[in-house]
Amino acid sequence: MKSTGIVRKVDGLGRVVIPVELRNVLAIKEKDPVETFVDGNQIILKKYTPYNECIITGEITPQNKEYANGIVLSPRGAEILKHKIEFRFGIKA
Repeated sequence: MKSTGIVRKVDGLGRVVIPVELRNVLAIKEKDPVETFVDGNQIILKKYTPYNECIITGEITPQNKEYANGIVLSPRGAEILKHKIEFRFGIKA
């Protein structure tokens, strides 16, 4: 685990502010859900991603498919990715 060197105090309601630098790096926006884990005496926060969510569109549909290394694409996400690949490499997939 990597230390950021950032220390925050817990307020009277038990809240801790996640520094903006970390929120930017981890793409955590206001109102995003954050999942909490406990590992021994450590609290781990992770941006919550629903199971089977498309990495391109964020859609959760019954037609979503999981590919290598847990990459999930919806039909629309697959189309978007296909077009980007065709454009980037000048090929027809």
